[in-house]
Amino acid sequence: MREESASWWQQAIEDLHTAEMLAEAGRHYACAFFCQQAAEKAVKALFIERQRQPAPPTHTLPTLGQAVGVSSPLMSALRRLNLAYVTTRYPDAANGIPAQMYDEETSTMHLADARQVVAWVREHLEWETG
Repeated sequence: MREESASWWQQAIEDLHTAEMLAEAGRHYACAFFCQQAAEKAVKALFIERQRQPAPPTHTLPTLGQAVGVSSPLMSALRRLNLAYVTTRYPDAANGIPAQMYDEETSTMHLADARQVVAWVREHLEWETG
């Protein structure tokens, strides 16, 4: 695996672990944000590995997903995670206090989506790098 791809991949895994820890601690809004980050960095790692160029300067997961050819079911996970990029951080985007807008159910959903994305990327990175 290329060094730059490996860096993005390693940080994606760290972000997923952080999300899991935050869910256990009841910090559900932060869990959702780190799930989005894990998915974004994982997909960017695959993009970098395949395209041999820097990832596009976007945080929009569906756009990144299209760039690496994700399937329809995975695209749904990317769309759900995409919303967490802004709504977990800004009261005006969340129409309320983000820390009060997320709960255990949303953490569970976001973790499942992030794990699905990371697993899909892992499979494709292993195939790409042999």
